[in-house]
Amino acid sequence: MSYTRSNTTSNAPKKNSPRTVLFASLIGTTIEFFDFYIYATAAVLVFPKLFFPAGDPSAAVLQSLATFAIAFFARPIGSAVFGHYGDRIGRKATLVAALLTMGISTVIIGLLPTYAAIGTMAPLLLALCRFGQGLGLGGEWGGAVLLATENAPPGKRAWYGMFPQLGAPIGFFLSGGIFLLLSETLTEEQFFSYGWRIPFLASALLVIVGLYVRLKITETPDFQKVLDKNERVKLPVATVFRQHGRMLFLGTIVALATFVLFYLMTVFALSWGTTKLGFTRKEFLIVQLFAVLFFALTIPFSAILADRRGRRTTLIWVSVAIAVFGLVLAPMFGSGVTWEVTVFMAVGLGLMGMTYGPLGTMLSELFPPEVRYTGASLTFNLAGILGASLAPYIATWLGTNYGLQYVGYYLTLAALLTLGALLLVGKPRPGKEAWE
Repeated sequence: MSYTRSNTTSNAPKKNSPRTVLFASLIGTTIEFFDFYIYATAAVLVFPKLFFPAGDPSAAVLQSLATFAIAFFARPIGSAVFGHYGDRIGRKATLVAALLTMGISTVIIGLLPTYAAIGTMAPLLLALCRFGQGLGLGGEWGGAVLLATENAPPGKRAWYGMFPQLGAPIGFFLSGGIFLLLSETLTEEQFFSYGWRIPFLASALLVIVGLYVRLKITETPDFQKVLDKNERVKLPVATVFRQHGRMLFLGTIVALATFVLFYLMTVFALSWGTTKLGFTRKEFLIVQLFAVLFFALTIPFSAILADRRGRRTTLIWVSVAIAVFGLVLAPMFGSGVTWEVTVFMAVGLGLMGMTYGPLGTMLSELFPPEVRYTGASLTFNLAGILGASLAPYIATWLGTNYGLQYVGYYLTLAALLTLGALLLVGKPRPGKEAWE
């Protein structure tokens, strides 16, 4: 009797502990966003000087921001590719592959020769590596959210779903912190000679940690049920477009304001602050690092609110707040006064946390488990094309030609579109947790 019980227990499928699940989802997105943000920072501070021909500095910045945008066009491709395998083979193996794709692309950037060494091949290779970053992130985010939410107990889906979202502010804080540290310890010549490469090469260590944790997890209960019932679809991306096209479209617009807000508050703000408002790189990075704390703090708060009041209701009210924030963007940010700019950044990134916290959970709930990896990833990354890929470019062009108030109008318009999509989403699918 005793032997039988012991044997049964040893053959039982291993379950993921909450601690392992949450850490695995958090560490992966932290690494992915760290890699992504060091490129965003370098696209403003480094690449215009080292990877493009000398000439008009403004043109070089715009060219650099154009390579920044490439990743957002690669992300939906990554969503389709990794989503296919995530819905066919499983969440675990796909997450490992996505992490490797992103990590290898990032390390290679740190090894690239500059324009002075190889001419036009330098920006071409940079763009290729940026494409690889986008490909990996396209598969990473959706899998990390599903790893968390599909292991969540009843009533805590938004709380679990916010852990991969926390990877964004942590990754940003680490990337901004390492660039600030380099600025403090290296001369300008040393920084542009080799210092900027350090964050890209150091990401290899983070990837090793992420892989170690990811390889220890088992498949999620929701996907295991899909396997047990033999409910896998042959072509998940085709099924999403054919059977869930409406939710794919609305989910994309639901995430639109989140992307526009974040990349205005990070890439555009850093570029405008250091070129138009007179801040040094160090000064503005300090402001951003302080403000990102509000991003991190409001994510768990919004998750609690979303579990209690509903994902959709929470996002509706936050979208209204973002629309209003866009109308005060110009007077707050354009003043150039340090304390006003700091308040502006803290409020903007605080709103970012409020919209970002419940977003992953809601997008995942729009789709059934057999196509959830593909569906959630596609909505998030298609929104990246519409809301983030060109946001720094559009904002820089609007601010330069028409003034900062039009940058604010741009944000307000994005928030109103998101608000409309939230109102049209309607009730959740039968049998699933309500997002109302």
